[in-house]
Amino acid sequence: MPLSEGSAIRLLGISGSPRKKATDFIVNEALRYAQEKFGAETEYFSASGKDMKFCIHCDYCVRTKQGCIHKDDLVELYDRMIWADAWIIGTPVYQGTLSAQTKTILDRCRAVVARDPKVFLNKVGAAAAVGGDRIGGQEPAIRSIHDFYVISEMIPVGGGSFGSNLGGTFWSKDKGAEGVSEDPDGLRSLRRTMKKLIETAQLIKKIQQE
Repeated sequence: MPLSEGSAIRLLGISGSPRKKATDFIVNEALRYAQEKFGAETEYFSASGKDMKFCIHCDYCVRTKQGCIHKDDLVELYDRMIWADAWIIGTPVYQGTLSAQTKTILDRCRAVVARDPKVFLNKVGAAAAVGGDRIGGQEPAIRSIHDFYVISEMIPVGGGSFGSNLGGTFWSKDKGAEGVSEDPDGLRSLRRTMKKLIETAQLIKKIQQE
């Protein structure tokens, strides 16, 4: 059964970098590729310049079921997360793992799940990471994002064996967007990951329509 008319995959791209350089470039490249190759509808959120407070485990969201006690720039992201069928989260590698901004975004999703524990059920998630070194913590960063997907009852995907195992892995050589745009292995891993992400989201959507 083909997808019904108007059933383009809704894809959310999140850049967890405080800068608009390499990570911003790869997330937007992922959205561009998904839109041009698969007709995805896309939305984008960047942590750059945003007011994002840490989760303080106050349990306001659990007690009230009314979202987060913090009324900052992450509030605008929650509706986009619910809207999307699939997510691609990009992070720079800081100290061998994901950035503080990325972690804050993931932690603050507790407010959404506290209101509706199944809100992210069967959404499909992928990840990409940028390091200044070729082997600098990209895979641990991606696995931390995948852990979040599993805990949130989402479906994590990578790009498949032989070149894109866990997701998009980039070496920027500390040259920002220029560096990642000149990383053919990284771009290949990202495109393979996006293909798997969209195809899995299409399969889930088809099952839901039957």
